[in-house]
Amino acid sequence: MGLLHCPLSCQPNKESYSDQSHSTHLRSESSSSSLSSQSSLPSVPSLTPPSQESDQQSSTTFHHCISTLKAHSSYIFSLTLAGKHLYSGSSDSQIRVWSRDPSRHDNKTHNLVAEGNSAAVKSIVFLGDKLFSAHQDHKIRVWKIDNDTVNHKYKCLTTLPTVKDSIFKLFSAKNYVKVRRHKKSTWVHHIDAISALALSRDGSLLYSVSWDRTFKVWRTSDFKCLESVWNAHDDAINGIVLSDDGFVYTGSADKKIKVWRKNEGEKKHSLVSTLEKHKSAVNALALSSDGSVLYSGACDRSIIVWEKDAGGGGDLVVAGALRGHTKAILCLAVVSDLVISGSADKTVRIWRRGIGKSYSCLAVFEGHRGPVKCLTAAVDSCHGYNNGSGSGTSYLVYSGSLDSDIKVWQTWVPFLH
Repeated sequence: MGLLHCPLSCQPNKESYSDQSHSTHLRSESSSSSLSSQSSLPSVPSLTPPSQESDQQSSTTFHHCISTLKAHSSYIFSLTLAGKHLYSGSSDSQIRVWSRDPSRHDNKTHNLVAEGNSAAVKSIVFLGDKLFSAHQDHKIRVWKIDNDTVNHKYKCLTTLPTVKDSIFKLFSAKNYVKVRRHKKSTWVHHIDAISALALSRDGSLLYSVSWDRTFKVWRTSDFKCLESVWNAHDDAINGIVLSDDGFVYTGSADKKIKVWRKNEGEKKHSLVSTLEKHKSAVNALALSSDGSVLYSGACDRSIIVWEKDAGGGGDLVVAGALRGHTKAILCLAVVSDLVISGSADKTVRIWRRGIGKSYSCLAVFEGHRGPVKCLTAAVDSCHGYNNGSGSGTSYLVYSGSLDSDIKVWQTWVPFLH
């Protein structure tokens, strides 16, 4: 698969990009670097045994690094799995595609999907034959995947907002919002890096969050911007997750997690509640498979576990925190009943809930030479793992780092008894 160039309508102005101190939000108004080590949360009870907070993981879990993918020459910012492929986005604007089958990984025969004038790739999501990529240059790019060919081909269809959407909003004063002291912009435009994307359950809506403190909602059928929530937070928004029952969760450098919902019959999302427990920037969010538990990772080195109130009101309450990482939590992923975390301490940890509300750290993956910035994972359906210790499930975990490497880990987890 060859190099893909955007058509002229997709090409932004060339801009230099540096990630000083490897910060994930690098804003002059941000109070702290997302990689800095800040105090943990003494007011939140730990859900992990004290011994596991000092790297004593379960001895019944087996894991090893299958391969290290080295084709990127800059920071890895995003990873996602789609079909038979793993997609990776980096700080030098590249999107690369790999076979998700570890036995076919070969650093000499990688496929290059996109490269050129676009900025750092912060997030990637898939919908059918379309790939949406979020970029440092404030744009979302939409790629069409041609699945009729052996190697797949990719074409840049458009950027969001589309030219049509942008022009339509230019001629009415009501479409402009004040973005800085002496600057206005139409509400359909992000004015800073787009940090994360998420799709609604039915795929009809795409959500984007940005360091400009807003989140936007786009219709995937025609790419029209339907809504923009300005000043959703007081600082850069770093993460977003959607629940199947209609709740939207956003996490920000302002230390807060906000819960949003669009009620039936309403055109816009409204704020449902604000979750305040972290004492530093929230960098990552993840939802349990059934949507009943929210996990949030921050610079305070803790992963807070939020559970729905048993009273049935749907409110989230703090169950406790997962501790063990020695530096900021930068990314989270959930697969089956496992929670996976990546940190500025260069490690990946695997967590599982046990009896009651207790969690155990099943494994600590070591090997990256830089902070772990992104994760994705799946059940390993292609390769067995016979360790002679009974029944369990094999998983593949993919981790991307600021050391420019992607590592593929296989871990075998025994069934709970």
